[in-house]
Amino acid sequence: MRRTLQHPARLVPLAFLGAVVVGTLLMMLPGARVEPGGTPFVTALFTATSAVCVTGLSVVDTATYWTGFGQVLLTVLTQIGGFGIMALATLLALLVSQRLGLRSRLMAQAEDSSLKLGDVRWVLGRIALTQAAFEIVIAVIVGGRFWLGYDFPLGKAAWYGVFHAVQAFNNAGFALFSNSLVGFVDDAWICVPLTIGVIAGGIGYPVLFELFREIGKPSKWSTHTRLTVFGGIVLLVFGFLTILGLEWNNPGTLGPLGVGEKVLAAFFQDAMTRSGGFNTVDVGAFHSETLAVSTGLMFIGGGSASTAGGIKLTTFFLLAFVILAELRGEPDVVIGKRRIAESTQRQAITVALLGVGLVAAGTFGLLEATDGVAFDAALFEVTSAFATVGLSTGITPTLPNSGQIILVVLMFIGRVGTIAVGSAIALNTQRRLYRYAEERPIVG
Repeated sequence: MRRTLQHPARLVPLAFLGAVVVGTLLMMLPGARVEPGGTPFVTALFTATSAVCVTGLSVVDTATYWTGFGQVLLTVLTQIGGFGIMALATLLALLVSQRLGLRSRLMAQAEDSSLKLGDVRWVLGRIALTQAAFEIVIAVIVGGRFWLGYDFPLGKAAWYGVFHAVQAFNNAGFALFSNSLVGFVDDAWICVPLTIGVIAGGIGYPVLFELFREIGKPSKWSTHTRLTVFGGIVLLVFGFLTILGLEWNNPGTLGPLGVGEKVLAAFFQDAMTRSGGFNTVDVGAFHSETLAVSTGLMFIGGGSASTAGGIKLTTFFLLAFVILAELRGEPDVVIGKRRIAESTQRQAITVALLGVGLVAAGTFGLLEATDGVAFDAALFEVTSAFATVGLSTGITPTLPNSGQIILVVLMFIGRVGTIAVGSAIALNTQRRLYRYAEERPIVG
């Protein structure tokens, strides 16, 4: 126990594992399921893991399988998972900053010196207030729309607003409709607030705090914030144009919609592809090219110390700058007049390659565990689980228990693994008092 406390990075997987275990036991209670009897273990485990890891993948119909008590459990587990990952990731990044100084900070908190490790209550309080503020505003707008636009009773409209607001900001994606949000594909009052919630939650608390503090002053933003904001905009525009172009005439997705509805649906689905998990069109009807692009966007994910998953924006764009510097023959990797430490570059490479390895192994395992599943569908599902996105081509409920367990493991590792591994690498950084003779193997 003492060794665990000396290395707080180990607390992250333990904390989430404890939440998953408790959530699984609660989901197995007879009162959580509409049908008589308790929930089967694998179904409860999958659902609890998906909620705590803010993924949104489901093997049952959330709208009809769970009772009101079960849906409240989903909401609570999602809120705990979303708040926990933002809080723990931020505090771990602060710990690393204090232990190693500017030279070897994690990219998640590269230059944010405004937060101090000792003021834990202040950090947690700000994170909770930020989360509550976004969720309350979204719940009021979405709930009001259900009430005034769809004649939902006031109590039901309020509950639906709260449920989907929590799912949006925490980037989970559970929905209280059997077809997710397909019925609201043309409703901007539903789609836009949820999209804003997903984007805000996927940016990450450190970036949100810096944006609020230095609003309108990009020159004062840290390298981490610049990579997250500008990189996020680039991927958002790229994904939007790609989905809009590839699916414009697809009769199973955007084809039957009007021009304005196509734009709204493509923008919504683009935002959800990076982490949100909701869908207003049938993802299973996407063209293979769209699935391939969506898989790549899911793998990249959102911001560090956020509710989004994937290898993270900073990792992806840092590696892009590494490649650019190598192609130019430059001795240093420079971003915005800041030289990036070699140790940080190695961390980014490690996180990215571990992610590739996990997705490859998961895809192979899922293909072995199932019969007749197409490779692109299996890759999409595995990436969605690893990146804690929650989108599905529709094969998840049909998977055998072995296939569902593979996704459970990927959701858990994808949610806590990159943070735990990254922090552990940084906290274990040691300086040798000697260096070996240099040799250059042939590369490429």
